[in-house]
Amino acid sequence: MNFEKLLSGGDLRKTGNVNQVIGLVNNQANFDQLLKLLFHTDRSIIMRAADAIEKITRTKPVYLRKHKSSILQLCDKAHDKELKWHLALLIPRFTLSINETEKVWALLMHWAMQKNESKIVRVNSVQGLFNLLPQNAALTGDFNLLLKTLEAENIPSLNARIKRLRGIQF
Repeated sequence: MNFEKLLSGGDLRKTGNVNQVIGLVNNQANFDQLLKLLFHTDRSIIMRAADAIEKITRTKPVYLRKHKSSILQLCDKAHDKELKWHLALLIPRFTLSINETEKVWALLMHWAMQKNESKIVRVNSVQGLFNLLPQNAALTGDFNLLLKTLEAENIPSLNARIKRLRGIQF
């Protein structure tokens, strides 16, 4: 499959052929090929690959399993908001060690608290933190403090996500 060709072109506001790529990924080998594009030099290809990967692994998280190390390393290097907002949702799909959970928790807290960060990155980081709670319920207190802090900023997108998450038992 030439995923690079399918995902190239256009500006960052367009998802391009992401849905077509999702339909073509029907095994681990195809997924592995797609995942390599997260390390591409073209920001639009990276964004579209991350979008496809995030959507595919909603129902097939097993495809991610062997890529945990590379995804966690990518989190440390991610600068572009389009990649961060997808990584924030991907990370909780891994089974993490205590050390990995602490590191990821700190990163997502940082992204969520950064006032100069993209609103989508912040919202998805809050969602990612929420999704991590089942792996370490002891973090619930920290999570609730974060929600209170973010609510005080009175940002509609963050408040909407917080309201939604508060309606879910954790």
